[in-house]
Amino acid sequence: MRRLLATALAALALAIPAAAETVPEPDSYHAAPYEAPVPETLRRANVVDAAGAMRLREAGAAFIDVLPQTRRPEGLPAGTFWRVPPHDSIPGALWLPDAGFERLTPTEEAALSAGLQRATGGDRDKPLVIFCRPDCWLSWNAARRAVALGYSAVNWFPGGTAAWEAAGGTLEPVAPSE
Repeated sequence: MRRLLATALAALALAIPAAAETVPEPDSYHAAPYEAPVPETLRRANVVDAAGAMRLREAGAAFIDVLPQTRRPEGLPAGTFWRVPPHDSIPGALWLPDAGFERLTPTEEAALSAGLQRATGGDRDKPLVIFCRPDCWLSWNAARRAVALGYSAVNWFPGGTAAWEAAGGTLEPVAPSE
């Protein structure tokens, strides 16, 4: 009887999914893998869901997409046709494709700074919404950088384009910011 009860309890324990582990907020920028569970928080920034992001858009917030751009594969033979895959984003978003990696080159840092300046018109208090895709550390890193650059109204949207679309929002093709 005890053995049967122990077996039944063990089976029940396996059938009940374990609570998702909470991802701790790191003290520095996150390195690869970038597609992995993210924290629920970002110090000195707001975390918003799709409804919050939509309200911020209506209020005039600047949207920053940091999904990396697909680059031409190295080693393609000369003359090989290469077409850059299109990227769809939240309408009106500024696409800064290399802004979310753990380490940025001085050129990438300057591009992020210039992009944020352009998106906010130089107003460091203007709300920013920084996003990518779900479970994407690139948007977390980029939002953390915006905070470090002195932007006071940084909103991190961890659900990104997938959550936006699931909430009824549309996406449109976007080109990388220059």
